[in-house]
Amino acid sequence: QVQLMESGGGSVQPGGSLRLSCAASGSIYNINVMGWYRQAPGKQRELVSTITDDSSANYADSVKGRFTISRDNANNTVDLQMNSLKFEDTAVYYCYVRARRFRFMNYSNYWGQGTQVTISS
Repeated sequence: QVQLMESGGGSVQPGGSLRLSCAASGSIYNINVMGWYRQAPGKQRELVSTITDDSSANYADSVKGRFTISRDNANNTVDLQMNSLKFEDTAVYYCYVRARRFRFMNYSNYWGQGTQVTISS
């Protein structure tokens, strides 16, 4: 199996910063995509940012220019630097990985348990 360990959530004031980290471990042959999704109360889970194994990054329009995703392929980690945080960024943030466990297996999606990010004054 593939396990995802998230860290870095918390509570900050508007305009503040947080950094989320996620480490993938377990039986992993390679990871194609790593990233972050979020789910606010009463809303559907939505894409925040993803990054491919060749470092091609994708961002939701709502976080462009404020969030930066980075990845360490050697250690199977992905970080999300979140700056200029707004009230509307409050949500549970989920680490996401698209990986295959063995060379001839299909890719599967894996999710972390989620980490709470709260923006409040």
